[in-house]
Amino acid sequence: MATLVVATTADPASINPAKALLAMPGWIPGPTLDGGIRSFMNGESLRLLEQDKFIIEEDDLDLRWESATGETVSELLFLSRHAAASTRPALTIHPIGVPHLKEGDVLPQGGRPGWAAPPCPRIGPWLVLLKKLAQSHNLVPEFEITLEATHHGPVTSKPAMFIEIGSTEEYWGRLDAAQVIAQLVWEGLGRGASPAVGVWSSSTEKKKVLLGLGGGHYVPRHMDIILKEGTWVGHLISGYSLPMEDPGKAKLSEDIGGTWKQAIQVAFDATKAAFPGGEILAHLDHRSFKGWQKNAITEFLSKQNIKIDQVKGMSWYFPFVSRLGF
Repeated sequence: MATLVVATTADPASINPAKALLAMPGWIPGPTLDGGIRSFMNGESLRLLEQDKFIIEEDDLDLRWESATGETVSELLFLSRHAAASTRPALTIHPIGVPHLKEGDVLPQGGRPGWAAPPCPRIGPWLVLLKKLAQSHNLVPEFEITLEATHHGPVTSKPAMFIEIGSTEEYWGRLDAAQVIAQLVWEGLGRGASPAVGVWSSSTEKKKVLLGLGGGHYVPRHMDIILKEGTWVGHLISGYSLPMEDPGKAKLSEDIGGTWKQAIQVAFDATKAAFPGGEILAHLDHRSFKGWQKNAITEFLSKQNIKIDQVKGMSWYFPFVSRLGF
């Protein structure tokens, strides 16, 4: 089973961590994929792909690697830059997908309408490890360490996550940040002195997997639950990825248009695929919704025979006990 680390020469926040990772021992040249994508191999399972296009432009790298080598891909880790209007320096991790888009919609950053990749199970544990490494390299408090909501491509069918350096050109080229990202990948995959971090097993003692619904792009309330409760991280669907059309006085869920049900369904299915045997729990950031929106979501989930429990902090968990339907 191969882990693909994907980097691009078009982005210093991508290629610099890749170069720092390639400085670790044990690498040898690998095959070149179609499109001139170069590869490097380390041991039986670690692979690094170096492309020249932007990171979101090369779809189906898992299938292309499997076709070229016969190896089965287990996960993809994309190294990339992060841009934000705030310009605040940040190291971020997030799942990928555009589950709220429909056929015919514009794809601003790759992907496929109504698609989400299975979220890599390492996301939550690696967030904790990233905080630790950033602190040890004195990047905190200058850099914020945070999750982001699910967004953009490229398309893949295997568990995936983005690891990013932000948020402006000044920070994309920071070599100390690049070294932290390289060390995160190296240690997180168990290449250092400690075992691998974030390996999911259906026999693991902790089976709770959070599926976040609502909130802003940096999902602070979902992240609070993740860090405090130690839950695994599924898709994080922000409010802007749950489009809901105000139906006026009719507030029943079936009367509310938009692709919000599709987004929840796709995100749930992808999360379930990434965590076989896991207990998928949807966490609703109710403060980000109007009353009619929150009521519609809870009504929709209740109709699927999904238990609803209130927890402290005025947030909600919805344990998924059956497949969602429209």
